[in-house]
Amino acid sequence: MPTLTKLYTMQEASEHNSAGDCWVVIDGKVYDVSSYLEEHPGGDDVLLQVTGKDATDEFEDAGHSKTARELMESFFVGELDTSDIPQLEIVSENQENYIFDLTKQYWAVPLAAIGISVVVTFLYLRKK
Repeated sequence: MPTLTKLYTMQEASEHNSAGDCWVVIDGKVYDVSSYLEEHPGGDDVLLQVTGKDATDEFEDAGHSKTARELMESFFVGELDTSDIPQLEIVSENQENYIFDLTKQYWAVPLAAIGISVVVTFLYLRKK
């Protein structure tokens, strides 16, 4: 039988943003780390900087151990409700929103360099 977890919106999680009430969101899961602030090896200020926010990037950048990831589960209070998060608009790669694409004209720079070299050589030889 599946376990039901409480869903929290990002707004609800962001209201828990103090040392006495410290929640973080990591990988779509909500954790109440209030009781862990003083024990955190990186110091409480690290957690307080990301409290009430999505701390996934910061958590992954710190390179936490398997033990730390297992310890996180004891602070789990629910999951992030993603239904209220606005969806990003996907723009087609074929859609061109510019006048011209310089990457398709990669030949222009070498051609210009050769053309300038020919003109300079012609002018130099003409003066002799």
